[in-house]
Amino acid sequence: MIHLAVIGAGYWGPNLIRNFSQVPGARVAYVCDLDAAKLAPLASQYPTLTTTRDYNEALNDPKVDAVVIATPVSTHRKLALDALRAGKHVLVEKPLAGTSETAREIADCARESERVLMVGHTFIYNPAVTKVKEMIERGMLGEIYYIDSSRVNLGLHQFDINVIWDLAPHDVSIILYWLGKRPLRVSARGNSYTQDQIEDVAFITLEFADKVMAHIHVSWMSPAKLRRTTVVGSKQMVVYDDLEAMEKVKLYDSGVETLKLNQETRAELQRIYRVGDVLSPRLDVVEPLRVECAHFVECIRDGKIPRTNGEAGVAVVQVLEAATQSMREGGRTIDLTPVPSPDVKGTSGEGRLRDAD
Repeated sequence: MIHLAVIGAGYWGPNLIRNFSQVPGARVAYVCDLDAAKLAPLASQYPTLTTTRDYNEALNDPKVDAVVIATPVSTHRKLALDALRAGKHVLVEKPLAGTSETAREIADCARESERVLMVGHTFIYNPAVTKVKEMIERGMLGEIYYIDSSRVNLGLHQFDINVIWDLAPHDVSIILYWLGKRPLRVSARGNSYTQDQIEDVAFITLEFADKVMAHIHVSWMSPAKLRRTTVVGSKQMVVYDDLEAMEKVKLYDSGVETLKLNQETRAELQRIYRVGDVLSPRLDVVEPLRVECAHFVECIRDGKIPRTNGEAGVAVVQVLEAATQSMREGGRTIDLTPVPSPDVKGTSGEGRLRDAD
């Protein structure tokens, strides 16, 4: 039995407690929050749960195997490092940290202590997202040309972070997971319309090797809610729309081919446009957060490296940081020089810890 402590009983904490409570082999032993009013309803709902305002009570309990952190990003560094140094496995809600330097510090601490570090990029555990990943890996789309993503709605405005740090972690983590690599360059444009210095709309461009590009539009100032991503390949195209009730993924047998009619002058070109069938594959009906929680427990039990490991968390924070810098410097392109961990291949590949419990 894996015993867990959840730190943070605000919006997301109760969802984590509910899901972990239904994962076989897991038991939530503690929930910690400074606000006693948030702890009271959880104590009534889960009678076996120990509630406390001091998270050190959970860290000092040798029966606690892992800590789940669902608190503001400004607190992630201290809480994660304290938990790792106490010998606990750690799940941190996205983003891993507020700076790439801090994110790297947390990831390095986890590797040195040989503890599981997982970042709560929940969309990576969405059956629709994993289906698109499967299509890409099977070569169904051919060579990937570009990805276009929109995550916009009217509100909810944040008061401590801009729209990039609020909404873009979802799209950045999905794109890096699908492509299995990090961008070489990042640029962004955006502006603040309702609050000074807190941008509520942004347009982000990621440039990868082999001419692959990704564009992300995030906004709190849109009249309509959109959660749509298009992946264009040389063979086929796919649209992932998270707001669709049934057909979240649609594979389009569409594309364009250019034929050279005059091989000597190459002056005349003919383009053939192919518009074929549209396929919507069957997807598992399961709550992504449940899959994420079960994966965390599995990684602790079996010594696996999580799909959204510390390196994946660092990569996402690097992109968010670079995008914000670019936006505030008028869209200047920021070159990224990521140094992958020697123990982890890629940005989110699964493997094994060196010496797992």
